[in-house]
Amino acid sequence: MTATTRTPRRMFASSNPFQPSPFWTIISYIILGFWTLVVLYPLYWLFITSFKNQVDVSSGPKYLPFVDFQPSMATWNELVFQARDQFVLRPYTNTILIGILSSLLALVIGAAASYALSRFEYRPKPGLIVTFILCVALMILLIAAKIPWPAAVIAGLALFVLVAQTIGKRFKGTMNNNDIAFWMVSQRMLPPVAVVIPIYVMFQQLGLLNTHIGLILAYVAINLPLVIWFMRDYFSSIPLELEESAFIDGASRYQVLFRIVLPLSMPGLVATFLIVLVFAWNEYTLALFLTGAETQTMPLLVAAQNATRGPQWWNISVLVTLMVLPIVVMAIALERFIARGILVGAVKG
Repeated sequence: MTATTRTPRRMFASSNPFQPSPFWTIISYIILGFWTLVVLYPLYWLFITSFKNQVDVSSGPKYLPFVDFQPSMATWNELVFQARDQFVLRPYTNTILIGILSSLLALVIGAAASYALSRFEYRPKPGLIVTFILCVALMILLIAAKIPWPAAVIAGLALFVLVAQTIGKRFKGTMNNNDIAFWMVSQRMLPPVAVVIPIYVMFQQLGLLNTHIGLILAYVAINLPLVIWFMRDYFSSIPLELEESAFIDGASRYQVLFRIVLPLSMPGLVATFLIVLVFAWNEYTLALFLTGAETQTMPLLVAAQNATRGPQWWNISVLVTLMVLPIVVMAIALERFIARGILVGAVKG
């Protein structure tokens, strides 16, 4: 066999089943390069549009700065550097504050619930759960009827305790951890527009409209199922034998949690935090109904650029670039945690 015959065969042959041949390696890099171009091109177009004048945007597509058009800082100066009345600064600050705080709070509560669902067995009765939901509905009705909310909450809790201690003991049937987890995740199936009116009425009675606390609580409620969904599988992938060994050595439950479980689950926590942060960062419907001028977020400001003359793409590009930049920087800084957090826990058994 000649050298010219062996060369093509080497291009298609592979000595390792887990390593592609040189030919398929080249094809893979070509496909990945093309897909990278497809994914990054919208960000490139967004970035260069923010440096275009209105005439350049309206006169047709222009792709290359200094070739097709002359970059200009006019839009940046108008919106960011010379804007009055905190036109961009206040919504930008609100987005950062509300997004980070709501994501952290959802992560803490959701991680605790996920760990409990993966390590403890619960057997709640559906009858008691339905009773509690009805008592909560009663609280909301009392608040809507202009009854002070502390009195409504006390009345609802008292009624629940009374029912649970009497006829509640006769309820039959129990739920397991899988049922509880599915019920929690199912809360995310409802679109925000389906629940925004009841939330608006409740917040109006509680004085939480146009407040940072109100929007943070709303974002925690809608993102909590996602945290529980992601972190429950992640905690289940951590070997239980590690915790049992620590218990034998005399460690308490909290010592095991903070010294063993949380350090091992850090990649999953970071990845989940970023995913939830993106959802809170881009949320529009709840912010539209629950905020005002003082608590407006960036998605509302971007939507407001669709004026009567049409979308002001130069303004939208600047505002969206400001929105995307912190998430991109954070994702790059935490890349090693994200990769491990997404992959670990995906395969079990």
